[in-house]
Amino acid sequence: MVFLAVVVLIGFYFFLKKGKKGTKNISNEIPSHWHTLLTGNVLFYKKLNNTDQLRFRKRVFSFLNSVVVESVSFKLTELDKLLVASSAVIPIFNFNNWNYPNISTVILYPDYFNEELDFSKNAEKRIIGGLVGNGRFENQMILSKKALYHGFSNKTDKGNTGVHEFVHLLDKLDGTIDGVPTLLIKNNNIAPWVDLMYIKMEAINKNASDIRKYGGTSKEEFFAVVSEYFFERPKLLKRKHPELFVMLENCFGSKQTT
Repeated sequence: MVFLAVVVLIGFYFFLKKGKKGTKNISNEIPSHWHTLLTGNVLFYKKLNNTDQLRFRKRVFSFLNSVVVESVSFKLTELDKLLVASSAVIPIFNFNNWNYPNISTVILYPDYFNEELDFSKNAEKRIIGGLVGNGRFENQMILSKKALYHGFSNKTDKGNTGVHEFVHLLDKLDGTIDGVPTLLIKNNNIAPWVDLMYIKMEAINKNASDIRKYGGTSKEEFFAVVSEYFFERPKLLKRKHPELFVMLENCFGSKQTT
C-alpha cells in the first residue's frame, strides 16, 4: 500500500513516543535451525529443493545483515525477522545478486493500523497492513505483524502483505511506483503489459474476476496484488489467467509450477 510521506511522519512521532527495538543479524554463520523455522512457516521455501533452500537461507541472511528490522510495542522474535526477510526474498529469488537498494529499515507494528498509524483497539478504520515510506522517510517500510503472519499462514487466500509491499519496492526501482516496473519488464512487453493490466482491472471493477478487489484501485496496486497471487497460488493463476501468468513469470524470472 502506498501512502504520502506525511503519514509516515505522523507514525514516526507515535513511534518515537512509544520507543523502538531494532536489530540486524550480526552472526557470521547462518543458524542451522533456520531451516526448521522456514520449512514450518514459509510454503515457498518448503517447496524448494535442497540446493535452492540453501540459496534462500543465504538470501535471507544477507537481507537481515543489511536491513534493520524494528518493532513497536512488542518484543521482536527471530521468526518475525525471518518472515520479513522471506517477504523480501521471494520476489527476487530468481534474480542473481539482487537486493533492495531502496530499503534500510522495516518497522513492525503488532496489529493493523489506520492512516495515522494508530493500532490501538479503539482506533477507527484500522485496516492497513503495510505501507512504504517516501520523501523524508524514504527507504523505510511499515508492516503489521498480524498481517505479515496471516500472509504466510493462510495458504488459500492468494494474498501476502509482506510480498505485496516488497513488490512495491521493486516497482519503485525505476523511480516511481506506477505498476509498470520497467527494470523487470522487457521494453517490447511494456505496452502489452499495460494493455493487459487495464483489461484485468476493468474485469475486477465489474466483479468479473477472482483477483482481489484492491487490485482494481490503481495500476500500482494491481501489480502488487497480482504478484501476491502469482507467488501464493501459481497453479490457480495459470489456470484462471494464463496470459497474466506468463507476463509475471517473465517479470520475476520464475517458473512457478507448483
